[in-house]
Amino acid sequence: MPIHTFAIGPLDTNCYVVSRDSDALIVDPGGDRSWGLDTVLQFMERNKLVLRAVLLTHLHFDHTYGVADLIGDGSSVHAYASASDLPLLSSFRHTGETWGLPPVTPFTPDPIAEGPCRFGAIQGEIRSTPGHSPGGLALYLPDEKAAIVGDSLFYRSIGRTDLPGGHLPTLLSSIRSRLFSLPDDTVVYPGHGPSTTIGDEKAHNPML
Repeated sequence: MPIHTFAIGPLDTNCYVVSRDSDALIVDPGGDRSWGLDTVLQFMERNKLVLRAVLLTHLHFDHTYGVADLIGDGSSVHAYASASDLPLLSSFRHTGETWGLPPVTPFTPDPIAEGPCRFGAIQGEIRSTPGHSPGGLALYLPDEKAAIVGDSLFYRSIGRTDLPGGHLPTLLSSIRSRLFSLPDDTVVYPGHGPSTTIGDEKAHNPML
């Protein structure tokens, strides 16, 4: 189940393509077609991958620019996010305008809950990781010994908690209970920056 990383969008958000056989899941498309998403789609076309779903680790603007392009109107492809983050859609869609960036094209995700998940041939587990946002989530892929964690945990750092809905004690608790409970050799794929491992962050992350 390969995981391919594309840093796209105005804040170089890590967009991930997870694939098995011909099925693909896109996680956190942080750029639209003019901001890196075309590179992702060309990769999928070259590899004859079929998009089965879009998963959002949280609903901040820099992780959602490409969602509308991917699901379109009446598409059979659905986007999924935690129900606890849905109230952020209206406020964070325009957050980029503070820095002269365009608003996110509106879209409506379906809620997804913690527990086992399946997108075509891709199987994993949703883990709830609130704190950076109220409904932050991670996708754990046990067959790959990998976790896509959004902005909850970074290489030697953690996500910011000063945005609306953020809460530092909640984030620290999420990391310790829902991420650090994974095997130490689990590869951590964050929302920005380089990958790391659970064991490495346990040992060396100064925030924890």
